[in-house]
Amino acid sequence: MKIGILTSGGDCPGLNAVIRGAVLRGVISHDAEFVGFRWGWRGVVEGDIVPLPRQEVRGLSRQGGTILHSSRTNPFEGEGGGPENIQRMLDSNGIDAIIAIGGEGTLTAARRLVDEGGIKVVGVPKTIDNDLASTDYSFGFDTAVEIATEAIDRLRTTADSHGRCMIVEVMGRHVGWIALHSGMAGGAHAILVPEQPQSIEQICAWVESVRDRGRAPVIVVAEGFRLSDMDSEHSHKGLDAFNRPRLGGIAEILAPMIEERTGIESRATVLGHIQRGGAPSAYDRVLATRLGMAAVDAVHDHAWGEMVTLRGTDIARVSIREATGALNVVPPSRYDEAAVLFG
Repeated sequence: MKIGILTSGGDCPGLNAVIRGAVLRGVISHDAEFVGFRWGWRGVVEGDIVPLPRQEVRGLSRQGGTILHSSRTNPFEGEGGGPENIQRMLDSNGIDAIIAIGGEGTLTAARRLVDEGGIKVVGVPKTIDNDLASTDYSFGFDTAVEIATEAIDRLRTTADSHGRCMIVEVMGRHVGWIALHSGMAGGAHAILVPEQPQSIEQICAWVESVRDRGRAPVIVVAEGFRLSDMDSEHSHKGLDAFNRPRLGGIAEILAPMIEERTGIESRATVLGHIQRGGAPSAYDRVLATRLGMAAVDAVHDHAWGEMVTLRGTDIARVSIREATGALNVVPPSRYDEAAVLFG
């Protein structure tokens, strides 16, 4: 069997470990052959293919980024897009199936290709936001939390030195898992997540409570957070390939508002893509490797339209439709647990 692998959407620590796990498992256990599609779905649409022999994946588990590169291409667009053209490309190259490693947009596209064209696809969840339903954790999340926590620790020293309020913006389009975990680990005085809109008055009350205790306030905010009087998330960067707003900059909106209302000098730091970079944590290397191995087993079992997932400590399978049908949101109980520490 000849299997094509692609990595699509935002890059993420652990992608290379998935590729390595898949290739080694396929070669050793199933006598499979592998190729890679370069630049995500764009490589599928354009037929941009590279061989992936065993020697090409040696040592990849500790390497960040993706050797196959990535993009946010929509496989239903362009001259070579759509299920019929993609199936024709697969047939001409002797490729039997695709392992698609990606997040919500990537997997939604994969599901459509399976449903509308019968393309043989197995999914691997990839999102540092940890926002995909049907998996307890996704690889890259642990690394992103570690990076954000270190940044919070470093920014705290500046806050203390100058008596400033520091607002740290982390990733999290629809869900606040990175903000919640890094905020709790870093001892933030308030954590702002998309699931729990807050008023600027409440935020300032937390800030003033911290100041009154002689401390320098540190606030962690997810990029998808909105104030209770905002109609939508803050976005000023246009749309991505899937027509979703590119978020970022809410911390820079909050900082002057807090300074104006409290008189406390306030500064915003947007971590942005730094959360995606560098080597994956040990946890993410192990999880990504296990998911890659399980994806090849799913291909061997002809489990088309399914996604490998983490349930507790076990690797399982669910339908991609189920996985993309709902978000893995921060439940109120988890937020209330953290809110005890605010102010």
